Amino acid sequence: MPHARFKQLLLATALAGACAAPALAQTNVTVSGLVDAYAGTMRMAGDPGSTAAVNSGGMTTSWIGFKGSEDLGGGLKANFALTTFLQVDNGAQGRFPGDPLFSRDANIGLSGSFGTVTLGRGLAPNFLPSILFNPFGDSFAFAPLILHMNVPLFNGSNWNKTITDTGWSNEIIYTTPSMSGLTANLHYQFGEQAGATGKNNFGGNLLYFNGPLSLTAFYENAQINNPVPAPQDRSKTWFVGGAYDFSVVKLFATYQKTSIDHDVSATVDQDYKTWSLGLSAPVGQGSVLASFAQTKEDIAGSDRKRNTASIGYDYNLSKRTDVYAIYMNDRITDQSNGNSFGVGIRHRF
Repeated sequence: MPHARFKQLLLATALAGACAAPALAQTNVTVSGLVDAYAGTMRMAGDPGSTAAVNSGGMTTSWIGFKGSEDLGGGLKANFALTTFLQVDNGAQGRFPGDPLFSRDANIGLSGSFGTVTLGRGLAPNFLPSILFNPFGDSFAFAPLILHMNVPLFNGSNWNKTITDTGWSNEIIYTTPSMSGLTANLHYQFGEQAGATGKNNFGGNLLYFNGPLSLTAFYENAQINNPVPAPQDRSKTWFVGGAYDFSVVKLFATYQKTSIDHDVSATVDQDYKTWSLGLSAPVGQGSVLASFAQTKEDIAGSDRKRNTASIGYDYNLSKRTDVYAIYMNDRITDQSNGNSFGVGIRHRF
């Protein structure tokens, strides 16, 4: 009997493969990802001391995912993406406890001459403009601009500014075709709460690339922690940035203003103004990276500042693998200074 069941299993597997073969022939599916880990000592402004650690995602948050497309004819394509973040240092899924399984991408859509429409979880308007217009890219550990925009400090410094997540769930995204180097992305996130149709998130960004010059801008009007079962405070942000590649050095500059309206909680409204400068210069088989960001905080007339500076070198071992070393200094008014240093390796597959 076990032998007969085994033969039945083989037959079923063969039939399933035969039935799936035509679909696979029409659909292009790829598996890709990135693994990044570093060792060093970390101390942010306000921390009581340094912490020696092996951490994940020094230059880029580690991830693995699937994406694919099917040619439907007439220039129309169906597309999907399912991508999860990983913590290489401990093997945990996600960026932090409670992060969804496919927190980077979980979407499906159509594309054609009209552009692209995507449904599901995808990027928020703030993500591409911020990571493409600073020399440390999407480093949530060492990029001053990204730290100021997206990473709250839970160390007693009370520096918890955020412009919502870098990805939105329950979202519709429309991406225009490229128009002489200019692309626009329009984002609308549903709150999915009965009777709360006005509590949705919306925004958009512009990306322009033409030779050595690149420009960007975004706007977000977002309910913090959307979706939630009750109304929440809202964050309104606008951002502009630019970069110019002189070949010997690429320069970056950004400016941003965020207002958090506490219409629901009793907390006083908050305003933040952030500017950043940076450069990337090819040296040898890699690049020297340097960046500085300053944020001014205005809460009930207070005038605190946060200054963060990073300098590092990213060395290419191959097209897919690089090693890096970064030093960072972090300062907040009336808080202890923080100095961090990390050496890491990153591989794309």
